[in-house]
Amino acid sequence: MEDRPAEKGGHRLLTGWGRTAPTAARVVRPRTAAEAGRLLREAAAAGTGAGRGADDDGGVGRGAIARGLGRSYGDAAQCAGGLVLDCTGLAPGIRLDRAAGTVTASAGTALSDLMAHLLPRGRFVPVTPGTRHVTVGGAIAADIHGKNHHADSSIGAHVRSLRLVTPDGTEHVLGPGRDPELFWATVGGMGLTGVVTEATLDVIPVETAAVRVDTDRTPDLDAALALMSASDHRYRYTVCWIDLMARGAATGRGALTRAHHARAADLPPRLRRDPLAYAPRTLATAPAAVPPGMLNRWSVRAFNAAYHARAPRRARDRIQGIGSFFHPLDAVRGWNRLYGPRGLVQYQFVVPFGAEGTLRRIVERLAAAGAPSFLAVLKRFGDGTPAPLSFPMPGWTLALDLPAGLPGLAALLRSFDTAVAEAGGRIYLAKDSRANATDVHAMYPRLPEWQATRSRADPDGILTSDLARRLELV
Repeated sequence: MEDRPAEKGGHRLLTGWGRTAPTAARVVRPRTAAEAGRLLREAAAAGTGAGRGADDDGGVGRGAIARGLGRSYGDAAQCAGGLVLDCTGLAPGIRLDRAAGTVTASAGTALSDLMAHLLPRGRFVPVTPGTRHVTVGGAIAADIHGKNHHADSSIGAHVRSLRLVTPDGTEHVLGPGRDPELFWATVGGMGLTGVVTEATLDVIPVETAAVRVDTDRTPDLDAALALMSASDHRYRYTVCWIDLMARGAATGRGALTRAHHARAADLPPRLRRDPLAYAPRTLATAPAAVPPGMLNRWSVRAFNAAYHARAPRRARDRIQGIGSFFHPLDAVRGWNRLYGPRGLVQYQFVVPFGAEGTLRRIVERLAAAGAPSFLAVLKRFGDGTPAPLSFPMPGWTLALDLPAGLPGLAALLRSFDTAVAEAGGRIYLAKDSRANATDVHAMYPRLPEWQATRSRADPDGILTSDLARRLELV
């Protein structure tokens, strides 16, 4: 393919989806893998890397990092004073191989576009997170997980091969059996081994663009844990919303939903005429400016109580569209703005099986503090991948959103970090915006192994990010 010039870049202020800690960087949009390689070579030629460069080099001396659709909650796709490669413009292309059961897509392809291509052809992505507005490259860099981790692991387990451009401009073809050390360092490596330009993934055959859902209202956290432990193995997808505002005997009450892909015979007659129709809708748009404090303990407590009461006590085989089941928040464009001008912090951790006491104490402390979270979800993880920096591990994971300006939030979450680390768990780097290096290094004991492999791909330390500097990953 003939190389086209990158879109002319300029300095921009960037944040993650949480809209906290903005920093400025020179943003350039490469069109091809060759152009991405040239930009990385320019950064390497500056000779300083990792944030130690001069201020008059167009940003390259402060290092470089790739960026997709900006859905990491924190600072993973920011590089203060450096170079950010907006990879959403990489040469598009989606190639489905029905015989092999795979799809090949450019790293800048959004999962939303990939699903729109696959579903009419009777295929679905192997893993999707809670939003479809994530690129293929970003999904691999974060080793995303979904509601099916207990059954299917994270996306890294389904990557057959990928193309990676390192700072010397070389394009490597990697896979589980082809330079596996660098492959697994790239999966979950937060973009710090190179720029992923293309990947080949497994796909799932499906008959419809719908799922068959079972729902149970759970009275407290222990009931949810027991029901998930007893029944998760019977479902491909499972997730439990929990009410972090409830206290006393109702602490951790929730609504557990579990699902399979629906067969054509499961659909009502009106949907059988076009069972693979997929047209997710945006139902609302958040206001451009939301006053601070709109999401507070009173408004969130009322919402959570109503949501729990509305959940059916026990419902079986209800048909739901893929969009509304997997990505309900995508129906509200710009929902992150609802947290006001100071933004939001998402906190996600996992603790191993046997450490349920740690999970329970965190839920109790959140409830006692009246921390206003209405987006708390509990999942059960299965086996992880061999990737040293991959987040999922067998155990329980809880993800929650909190207003960034909440008084006492920093100290509260820091105490949770300590408890999670002591329990042998970890926090999710793709959602982190405030942890410290000491705690994260304790949570990821294979970090030195990952650093050694990364140094082979980037010996001059060109690839870096605000996250990498804050957590001393590189």
